[in-house]
Amino acid sequence: MSKATKRKHVTKEVEENISVPTESQTIVQLVQSRGNNLHEVIDCFDVRYLASMPVKFRRNVWVKQGNYVLVEPIAEGDKVKAEIVKILTKDHIKFYRAQNVWPNKFDKQCESQDTTNYDEDDEIFVNTNRNPNMCSNLSDESSSSEESE
Repeated sequence: MSKATKRKHVTKEVEENISVPTESQTIVQLVQSRGNNLHEVIDCFDVRYLASMPVKFRRNVWVKQGNYVLVEPIAEGDKVKAEIVKILTKDHIKFYRAQNVWPNKFDKQCESQDTTNYDEDDEIFVNTNRNPNMCSNLSDESSSSEESE
């Protein structure tokens, strides 16, 4: 399977698969990336632990500090206690709030994030290491310098 096809399937799965979490799954917030596809997460009881990113999401989905994910516990894990099952988007969060499965602790944090300068077009499938406006800014500067001469 090519990279583009794989990315298309992963994108479709994340965006369209909206369902209520099972009893074993937990909604957590990403605190920090620990490397090697491990992320430190915090649950609604302020318990911090490591969660692993499954292979299907690696290099296809980018997550950052403050994002919410759905995790499932790993029985044999000593340090890594969970695996990320789903990355939650704004649509997922709205659906979970409507179904009353969203933790109250995260409601306060979401409200404070909404009041900050948060871009609505912020996608989880955009590589934040690349600035899409950088190329257009460079071309604008070169054309304006040519016009001034």
